[in-house]
Amino acid sequence: MSNGKKWQIAVIPGDGIGHEVMAATLTVLDVLSAEKAVDLTCNELPWPSTAWHQKYGEMMPADGLQQLRQYDAILLGALGDPGPKSDPNRYVVTDGISLAPLLEIRKGFDLWACERPARLLEGARQYLADPRAKGVDMLVIRENSEGEYVNQGGRLHCGTPFEIATQVEVFSRHGTERLIRHAFHRAQQRLEERSLGLRSTRAFPDDRGGQSQAQVCLVTKRNALPHWGELYSEVFAEVALEFPDIGLHHELVDAACMKFVQCPWQFDVVVASNLQGDILTDLAAVLSGGMGVASSCNINPDDRTMPAMFEPTHGSAPDIAGEDKADPRAMILTAANMLDWMGKEDSNAAAAANNLRHAVEQDLAIAHELERTTTETGRAIARILQSS
Repeated sequence: MSNGKKWQIAVIPGDGIGHEVMAATLTVLDVLSAEKAVDLTCNELPWPSTAWHQKYGEMMPADGLQQLRQYDAILLGALGDPGPKSDPNRYVVTDGISLAPLLEIRKGFDLWACERPARLLEGARQYLADPRAKGVDMLVIRENSEGEYVNQGGRLHCGTPFEIATQVEVFSRHGTERLIRHAFHRAQQRLEERSLGLRSTRAFPDDRGGQSQAQVCLVTKRNALPHWGELYSEVFAEVALEFPDIGLHHELVDAACMKFVQCPWQFDVVVASNLQGDILTDLAAVLSGGMGVASSCNINPDDRTMPAMFEPTHGSAPDIAGEDKADPRAMILTAANMLDWMGKEDSNAAAAANNLRHAVEQDLAIAHELERTTTETGRAIARILQSS
């Protein structure tokens, strides 16, 4: 019986398979609500979406952020090409338009940390042959508010042979320090979980010598991009002094991509800039079984009054949109991340997150080789929750 907080959730199916995976996720959340495991009120919004743009000429209303501000959290399915790709006359806008609401929401609510866990669940597809890949358990934290995605710059002499495009990257000490300190806090949390037996004990290389049971790896390209790379490195060294129990490591982004494939079990918490983190997290998603099980969240760890946004790593998948084929587990695990975030204030939500994650793991272990529809998978996970 839930005696915790009453949570108001803005549900945004968005585009393409977003509608299908969101419907499956709401089936599962309805079970948790019906059994009073957590008190959720989900309000489905038709925007942002390309359908809204087709009707009104904009991805969301002018006061969209103001409306979203009334909610505790935002659950987003996908934005992009709505599909199906078989329809050459479907209404499609450019990525710069369809994905603009993501940046607007992240920046509008200062959701400066994007967290994407990569842990191989039993039954999920293992792409790496090395048996040690089964032990992958990393958290990639991507800077989400500045860096390469500030959209500063422009184009001159458009359409001429002399056209010039500039794209300015902006990095602040304030933004860098809060990001890196958050990464160390996450590593400290994982160290405590290992001491309690809640997470597998690990040994990670430490650049200071020896090994540590928890580690933060900073990723930069400071050899070619020295200005922000050295800023990140200096702040990393300063903040690390506050966390003597946490191992330290640094990788250049190209080497990090290589080692994510060669030896991903050597990484614990990885912290990176906006663009580099974006690329690394898609690679990390493959390590956890692929986009079908890859979740993510966008949060402001310093201000929980801001509505956090939770979205799966995958996109709108127009090639299978409307066919009830998409794996909804990434969306469902994203909902578990949302419940984890709520669990900071609501113990019932924390318990519901664990139950939901375990239900997904059980379903994966049982049915990973079965061909099922999106709807069937959602119902199967709901049945596991009901029987637990």
